[in-house]
Amino acid sequence: MEDFTDVQYILTSFLMLMMGALVMWMAAGFAMLEAGLSRTKNNVVILLKNIILYSVASVMFYVIGYNLMYGGNGAFMGDFAFALSGIAYDDHSVMADFFFQVVFVATASSVISGVVAERMRLWPFIIFVVILSGFIYPIQGHWSWGGSDLGGFLEGFTDFAGSTVVHSVGGWAALAGVILLGARKGKYTKDGKVRPIPGSNLPMATLGTLILWLGWFGFNGGSVLAMGSRADIDSIALVFADTNMAASVGAISAAIMTQLMYKKVDLTMVLNGALGGLVAVTAGPDLGMFAATIDGAVAGILVVVAIPMFDKLRLDDPVGALSVHLVNGIWGTLAVAIWNPEVSFLTQFKGIMVIGLFTFISSLAVWYLLKVLIGIRVSEEEEYDGEDIHEAGVEAYPEFAKNLK
Repeated sequence: MEDFTDVQYILTSFLMLMMGALVMWMAAGFAMLEAGLSRTKNNVVILLKNIILYSVASVMFYVIGYNLMYGGNGAFMGDFAFALSGIAYDDHSVMADFFFQVVFVATASSVISGVVAERMRLWPFIIFVVILSGFIYPIQGHWSWGGSDLGGFLEGFTDFAGSTVVHSVGGWAALAGVILLGARKGKYTKDGKVRPIPGSNLPMATLGTLILWLGWFGFNGGSVLAMGSRADIDSIALVFADTNMAASVGAISAAIMTQLMYKKVDLTMVLNGALGGLVAVTAGPDLGMFAATIDGAVAGILVVVAIPMFDKLRLDDPVGALSVHLVNGIWGTLAVAIWNPEVSFLTQFKGIMVIGLFTFISSLAVWYLLKVLIGIRVSEEEEYDGEDIHEAGVEAYPEFAKNLK
């Protein structure tokens, strides 16, 4: 008969596996959201990016990334070893831990995919994902989650499930890429006006949002990292409830804001408002329903304000991911200091800056090298025709092809 320690090991490992499976399903959500908010002529490449990035992240994090993030306690990175070398846990399965962590890496890469959609070449993007998932993400993750505190500089920094460590990292990397990539042709006029480029399939985008909403219960709930006691299951239940509340209030907040600003409710803003609430609460989904409510309310407002702000800066983000993941990742991480008196605002701010600067600068260097060596943007002709024909040789909706006889 198994003792209580074995039961805790089994239950905690099971939590990581099942919650990790929910987070993996977010890959479908990102793919549907991005495809729905972009034009049909680029949908095949978008779907290719999302399935390949998940696969690449899984391989790279297993081969190199996991050890960099969780191996040893070096000041700047973990042990540079291969394939989970020398890592073991007493209270849960190491493979369950790896699986739960690898789906987070893929999430960070998915954020980038949406920001650079419709004009970035497929293979340079995939090469960047190799570097992000194998090196950039795990190095910064080691500083906050892997045991190293940079000699005390990040001591006390709190990010429960990754508002900064996952979502803002994806946002910073995407920001570096879009600065070098430039906007889609015709998005901004010479006189400074913004020309809207509507998404092709709002039902698909809505489905993607709801899939992400569901997957986020695994993202935050699994981050309790324990299911061996009554207190643990109470914590998981609180995290689920807080996560749902933040998303709900974020959607409502965005709906009210767009009605006040534009005299109509903008569905795409409401979708991003819900996602913004989810990103914001991820840093502190264990802090109670009131905190989650305020996190979500502010997140919805920030999304509606930030999306046109990025357009004014001529940073073309087809899906609004910079506003959702970068802006609200920062907000959610700072908000932890509001609700938890044991957390310092200054410590949270320093953590955001250290991780943000490292991710942005390293990503900018990688994007720049890719741009110089192989090019990152499709040609004007390819952009006009659509990436699908030139990069994949097939269209998502061939019955609507212009050359159909």
